[in-house]
Amino acid sequence: RLRSAPVTVRFVTNTTKESKRDLLERLTGLGFDIAENEIFTSLTAARNLLEQQQVRPLLLVDDKALPDFTGIGTDNPNAVVVGLAPEHFHYEMMNRAFR
Repeated sequence: RLRSAPVTVRFVTNTTKESKRDLLERLTGLGFDIAENEIFTSLTAARNLLEQQQVRPLLLVDDKALPDFTGIGTDNPNAVVVGLAPEHFHYEMMNRAFR
C-alpha cells in the first residue's frame, strides 16, 4: 500500500554495525522489496555531516561499516566518528581519538 501511495518510503535504523549494502542484502533476503537509496542509517547521517563540515574523521566503526565512508578522507583526522566497534576500543585507539 505504501508503494502505491504518494509518499516517499524510507527504512530508517540506528545501526552502526554494518554498511547499507550489507543491510540491503539482509533485508532483501528477508523478502523486503527495497532499494539501497531507501535505507537511511546513523552512518548515513554521520557521512552527510562529515561532508557538510568538510572534516577528516578517525573512524572508530566496525570494519563492516567502512564501505559507507568510501571516498571520505581520513588522513590527518580532525574529527572522530564512533560506532559500535568494541574491537577498536583499546588504549592506543582511544589515545589517537583524544589527540
